[in-house]
Amino acid sequence: MAKEFLSQRGVPFVEKDVSRDPTAAQEMVRRSGQRGVPVIVVDDQVIVGFNRPLLEQALSRQRLELGVSVADAAKLWRKYGLSVKEGALVGSVKPGSLAAQAGVQAGDVIVEIAGMPIRTAQDVTDAVARLQAARQVEIAWVRGTQPMRGVARR
Repeated sequence: MAKEFLSQRGVPFVEKDVSRDPTAAQEMVRRSGQRGVPVIVVDDQVIVGFNRPLLEQALSRQRLELGVSVADAAKLWRKYGLSVKEGALVGSVKPGSLAAQAGVQAGDVIVEIAGMPIRTAQDVTDAVARLQAARQVEIAWVRGTQPMRGVARR
């Protein structure tokens, strides 16, 4: 039920089979103090069992993370031959993250998040902070000289 609940909401998750993975079983007991499953961790909140109201509450407070490391394109456009002089140059993208879901790749320059212009790496942090309750995020970026857009859902 927990997997179905999370999947229906587009919430990425990592499943660990504690019956086959002793390290995962030890982690579960360490974090929850319980041996029963499921154990769901949202940010740092541990939820034992499928407690739908508690899970919905935790997900509503979950901090939004794009899953990218970025730097100011304005400082690096010459060095890397970027076609844009403002934005956030993506150094890496965490697999399975919102940015990866949208299609963002290392080397892209993010220029907009949810309609907010991105001129610096700090703008990415600021935009994400304003979108904590968002269920989907639209991202615009430039790859080479090609403008691109994608949507990621939590």
